[in-house]
Amino acid sequence: MVRTQIQLPEEQVAMLKKMAAADNKSMAEIIRQSVDFFAKSKSLDNDAQRRKRALAAAGRFSSGIKDLSASHDDYLAEAFGK
Repeated sequence: MVRTQIQLPEEQVAMLKKMAAADNKSMAEIIRQSVDFFAKSKSLDNDAQRRKRALAAAGRFSSGIKDLSASHDDYLAEAFGK
């Protein structure tokens, strides 16, 4: 491992201390996990995999509503009470 220094606002340090205590981990471990999570969320491979899963799911389910594609805005407004 490479040792590094970072500067954090007091609020972030307090939050990290609470998270570390709750999970019985060090702040360093919480930070490493956070960096991993952030890097994975920004990964191009991850984007490609999400697109592939979304395309595979498209059309696999049926709502039973015949005019859903034509009237989706109306159904959405109704669902959100607008």
